[in-house]
Amino acid sequence: MTILQDIVSWSLGLPAWQSDAIARLFVKRILPPEDLDDLYALLKAAHGIPDLKGRVANRLSADKVSPASIANVDIKLLAVKNLRNVNAIAEKQRLAFGATGLTIVYGDNGSGKSGYSRVLKRACRARDQNEQIHPNANLPPNKTGIAQAEFELSTNGVESEVTWVNGTTAPPALSSLAIFDSHCARAYLDDEDDFAYVPYGLDILEGLAQTCKQLDTLSRNEYAQNQPDTSAFSDLGNDETKAGKLIASLSAKTKPEQVEALATISAEENGRREELDKALKTHNPKERAAQLRLRAARLMKLDKTILEKHALVNSVALARIRNLAEAFQKDNAVSELAAKILTEDESLLPGTGGDLWKELFESARKFCTKAHPNKVFPDLGSDGKCPLCQQLLSDGNERLIRFDKFVQDEAEKKAKASKSALAEERKVLFSQNVDVGFDDALFSEVEAIDEKMAANIREFEKSLLARYTGIKGACASLKWDALPEDPECPTKAIQVLIARTSQEATDLEKITDEKLKAAMDAELAELDARLRLSKVKTAVLWAITKYDIQGKLNKCLGAVKTTTISLKTTELAEKVISKELAEALNSEFKELGASGLSVSLQSRSAKGKALHKLKLDFLQSKNLGDILSEGEQRAIAIGSFLAEVNLGGGAGGIVFDDPVSSLDHKRRERVASRLVKEGKKRQIIIFTHDIYFVCVLMEEANQSGVPCITQSLARRPEGYGVADPALPFEGLGTKDRVASLRGAHPQIVKLYKDGDESEHRKRTVDAYRLLRISWERAIEEVLFRNVVVRFRKGVSTQPLAGVVVDDNDYVQIEAAMTKCSTYAHDQALLGGTQIPHPDELLADINALEDWRLKAVKRGVEVQKKRTGS
Repeated sequence: MTILQDIVSWSLGLPAWQSDAIARLFVKRILPPEDLDDLYALLKAAHGIPDLKGRVANRLSADKVSPASIANVDIKLLAVKNLRNVNAIAEKQRLAFGATGLTIVYGDNGSGKSGYSRVLKRACRARDQNEQIHPNANLPPNKTGIAQAEFELSTNGVESEVTWVNGTTAPPALSSLAIFDSHCARAYLDDEDDFAYVPYGLDILEGLAQTCKQLDTLSRNEYAQNQPDTSAFSDLGNDETKAGKLIASLSAKTKPEQVEALATISAEENGRREELDKALKTHNPKERAAQLRLRAARLMKLDKTILEKHALVNSVALARIRNLAEAFQKDNAVSELAAKILTEDESLLPGTGGDLWKELFESARKFCTKAHPNKVFPDLGSDGKCPLCQQLLSDGNERLIRFDKFVQDEAEKKAKASKSALAEERKVLFSQNVDVGFDDALFSEVEAIDEKMAANIREFEKSLLARYTGIKGACASLKWDALPEDPECPTKAIQVLIARTSQEATDLEKITDEKLKAAMDAELAELDARLRLSKVKTAVLWAITKYDIQGKLNKCLGAVKTTTISLKTTELAEKVISKELAEALNSEFKELGASGLSVSLQSRSAKGKALHKLKLDFLQSKNLGDILSEGEQRAIAIGSFLAEVNLGGGAGGIVFDDPVSSLDHKRRERVASRLVKEGKKRQIIIFTHDIYFVCVLMEEANQSGVPCITQSLARRPEGYGVADPALPFEGLGTKDRVASLRGAHPQIVKLYKDGDESEHRKRTVDAYRLLRISWERAIEEVLFRNVVVRFRKGVSTQPLAGVVVDDNDYVQIEAAMTKCSTYAHDQALLGGTQIPHPDELLADINALEDWRLKAVKRGVEVQKKRTGS
């Protein structure tokens, strides 16, 4: 298991925010502010502080990390082809790589080289994936898609193809290639103050520890910013009241509802507080208590009277008398109907069946008990005498029976009873008066206490009288629709006043008792404290919120401790830090020209960082930048990378993306030498925009007998990244330059024949410029046989055995250079010089090749003579 794989496995047991930090550090050694902001939000959310943006942690997944090398499996990358939706890279391109030795891919700025390198970084699971792969911006959105590419591989000699699609798990076989890029350069040197070399992968833990320190700082700053301001209520916590104790113990655990309950004072409670305050300040409490008792008695009498008088006219009383009146009306109507039926006999006297008649008939009934003691009224018989006219009844006996039946009928009885009940109720009502006894003296007394209450009682008196008068009138008219409303009885307010007055009297009486007075003092103190709390409630609740945030931030501070990281760092460091690693590092530094630096093994951890000190024996400084240039640091980064790759035991290839950026020519030569040496045992692919570096690599490979394939990437009409097996003209040797000039000649001929004078002139001038630098290269490469090469380290003396310069060389070279300069300079373009015919140009090109062949042959012959071989 590699360090990165171990870290991925370990991260699964970490909090989500910490695993997310590892995922970010996998691709960014130093996290920018926006990443820290995200991680801080995730950390706080994990401890109860909501994230308003709703950010979610993303853990580092195993498929983003290269797996461990598989023994006895030799994987070679033969080509990458058919890139689609990768920037503006032309489709249907194939970029081939040599299975052994070096493959150099040259690409100038804007050639499309970065598109290929970004694909390789993702497909091979490199850590540096910051640069996004975008589709061709010149295409409409509906014509673009997901970036993808095809790779040709050789696994133990068996060729195959795999497809990579951006956003999906990369084919495992591709991860056998190691990628060196600018991210790797940053990962190997600590740019702070400890000159620490951190093995590949452990820098993630170092970064995690550094991130935790930054989050610790953010948490502490926010903790300080959330320090509650208690100045508004701090003095409230100095007493023993419930409110005081709450303030004294105020913390994140204090429940807001406790504050709300204590800080909410009802009108009754506030009134009680005022009464207590007033009572406790009274000078003659006993006398005052007696006065209040009398007042309470007067108020109770008023309350009782109001209740009694109101009972005469309230809705219950009204319903009762109205029901009696309506019952009488109904029963009387039924009785009148019966009387009408009786009086329909025209022989009867007027008024028969009426009230007077009924009284007369009842008197006759009573008289019959004496006049006819042996008979039952009304059946006195036909021979009986009428109790009124005392004549024989004869046929009148039947009429008398009919009269009695009428009088004894149920309707008549009900009408009689209804009338009696109504009369009794009216008698009671009409005998009352509704004066409640609220005289002027009592009015003034109540008004002094509660002006509104006094006015309400006065209004009640008027309404009560109007209601009483209305009901009396309705009893006479039996019309109930226009009655005044039942007045609202003020007794509830009076009873509250009675209770208050009685309580005040009681409180005053208690003042003479020390124990009772102390209880009153305590009650007043509680109410006073609650009133004060109500005025600062908002500040108290805000302080609780602040305490709550501080409590959660304290948990964040506990979560960012680096102890666990230090333990893991130490564990992994013990696996990878060894004497062999130190020796490999020192060896690599020496080869790359950084032999002044040495690594001393001091396995330790400090705040989550596993450190190998880079001790500088000849200088003392606290800043690495004061000692090493950026180029020197890059050289050391390459050496560190190679040391770890070789100690890893795998034989997979290495892809270098611009490995010599910022290096001077001497260090470029050292790097070239080192990469060629590495190319003897594994596949090396180098992307570069440095043409000099290309030449140095080719020369080193040639001298070392290491296979070397060169290609270039160019921008063509079909798009960027078009693969070309030839290098740019500047990277070619004399022979290839001549071939290139000959290849361009037919196009110049065509322009001449087509009459395109302007373009013909331009192309011819350009050809002579290239011919001129070809002669310059020929002098260095052919005439002096690379004894002295521009920017190359040292002088090669052995090829000097074949160097000969005669007069003909001087004459021919001087003439050729003079002619080329004539046409290559600006005056040719300005029309001051006649441009040669295409045939003349071809002759000049061939002249260089003829001279080259003769010079090479001559050099070989001279070397044999001089060396005897």
